Amino acid sequence: MLPAADEKRLFKPGAWNHSRIFVLGDTVEHWLNGERVLQYQLGGDEVLKAVQDSKFKKLEGFGSKIRGHILLTDHKDECCFKNIRIREFK
Repeated sequence: MLPAADEKRLFKPGAWNHSRIFVLGDTVEHWLNGERVLQYQLGGDEVLKAVQDSKFKKLEGFGSKIRGHILLTDHKDECCFKNIRIREFK
């Protein structure tokens, strides 16, 4: 819902990109192929506004919850996922 950095390294079609989402407290970082492309605060004004302008606005707590389900979206393009891991760091 929030745009990633314009300057991001994407691999060509047919190659796998590596993505990591890191959450510490209410700070979220999205990493793509070893580079941070987005950082935001859960429950922050920017995130909550984006949720209200999205198809996720009816999902209670979306954009502010740390625990819950994950959503994998494809934006109507061919999309594949592999090696998905969710880990809690203590």
